[in-house]
Amino acid sequence: MQTLSLSHVLIAMISAFLAGGINSVAGGGTLVTFPSLIALGLPSIAANATSTVAIWPGSLGSMWGFRREIREINPRFLLLAIPSVIGGLVGALLLRRTPAALFDHLVPFLILFATVLFSVQAPIQRRLQTTPHHEGKRSTTWVLCATLAQFMVGIYGGYFGAGMSIMMLTVLAFMGMEDILKMSALTSFLGFCTNGVASILFAVSHMVVWVYVLAMMFAALFGGYAAAGIARRIGRVAVRRFVISVGFTIAVALFIKMH
Repeated sequence: MQTLSLSHVLIAMISAFLAGGINSVAGGGTLVTFPSLIALGLPSIAANATSTVAIWPGSLGSMWGFRREIREINPRFLLLAIPSVIGGLVGALLLRRTPAALFDHLVPFLILFATVLFSVQAPIQRRLQTTPHHEGKRSTTWVLCATLAQFMVGIYGGYFGAGMSIMMLTVLAFMGMEDILKMSALTSFLGFCTNGVASILFAVSHMVVWVYVLAMMFAALFGGYAAAGIARRIGRVAVRRFVISVGFTIAVALFIKMH
C-alpha cells in the first residue's frame, strides 16, 4: 500500500496545477504529472493510470474554449470518436495486462518518444497551416486508412497518452483538415473520448490512487484557468522549452537508472 502524506498530495497537486496551465498553452502536461507521481513512489502503471484519470477532466475546459469551432466541424470528422474510443479501450486493456517490470523498462522510451513528439509539435503545426490539402476525394480506402490511423493513435493514448495530441493533429492534416483551430478543437474532443474510456477502465480496475486523483483533478482545473494567464505572460516558447527540458531530463535519468 502506497503511504500517503500531506506533502505528497501537495506535490501531486502542484504538478497537476502546472500541467493544467501547460496544457492550456502548449500541451504536454502529462510529461509533468506522470514523472511526479513516479517520484512520489507510485508504481509506474499506477502513476500512468492516476495521471490519466486526474488530468482527463481538463479536456472539458479545452472543449468549452473551442465550443464554437467544434460546432463548425464537419460531422464526418466527429465520427472519429468511434475509433478513438475503441482504440483507447484497447490501449487501456493492454496497459492493465502489461507486467509491471516490462512497463518499467518501457517508460524511458515512452517519455523520450513523447518528448520528441512534443519538440516537433510547433514546426509541424506551422507546416500544417501552410500546406494545401484536398478534401475532394474520399475513397473507401482513404476512409479505412484514416479510421485505422486514428484507431492506432487511440491505442497509444489509452496505453500512455503523452504526445497523443500531435499524433492526432498529423492524422487530421492527412485527412484534409486545414483550420488549425478546428483541428485543435477536434483533437481536444477525440482526446476526451480516448482518455475517457481509458479512465473508466482504470477506475473500475482499481489501478488509480484516488487521494491523488481527486486532489489533482481540482488542481488541474484551477491550473488550466489560473496558470494559463501566468504561462501566457511567460510566453508559449518558454513553456515549451520547460516541458521539453523536463521530458528529456527525466528520460535520461530513467535510462541511467535502468543501467
